[in-house]
Amino acid sequence: MPEGFRFAVKLPKQITHERRLIDTVDLLDAFLAQAGALGPKLGVLLVQLPPSLQFQAEIADRFFGALRDRHSPGIACEPRHASWFADEADERLAAFGVARAAADPARVPRAGEPGGCSRMIYYRLHGSPRAYYSAYGADTLDRLADRFSGLPQSCGQAWCIFDNTTLGAATANALELQERTGC
Repeated sequence: MPEGFRFAVKLPKQITHERRLIDTVDLLDAFLAQAGALGPKLGVLLVQLPPSLQFQAEIADRFFGALRDRHSPGIACEPRHASWFADEADERLAAFGVARAAADPARVPRAGEPGGCSRMIYYRLHGSPRAYYSAYGADTLDRLADRFSGLPQSCGQAWCIFDNTTLGAATANALELQERTGC
């Protein structure tokens, strides 16, 4: 692995989908103990939420507070229910230093743009027009490269995860974006 390489690690579905962020301290502790074995190679945690999980401020505050108490590096959240794209949800995520992932395809228009904490941006690209199958073309990669090169100094981390893996496009797209950005 290159010296600067770091992993993005997704929280287990038991935390996000089964317990739906409620009463997860024991699971968070176990997961973070395992992920902590990556040491300095652990870069960012991804909290991908199920499409049915609506934003509830009290639950979000309790969960992200517990996660932040246990993990100081980057945290990104990929919500999929429309209620998470309201200003209140973005403000709650920002308060805990959590970036809201920009996803493609976007379930609602605002889902295609990063939100939450502005000190980190996180893109999670599943393939378009066919999720998990389609490769991204040159125009899309050029637009992404422009976004990354135009980031303000206050943005400390930028992540782009390609999840269009079914036909193997993710690796090629990641290498093409890397070439365009010089990272």
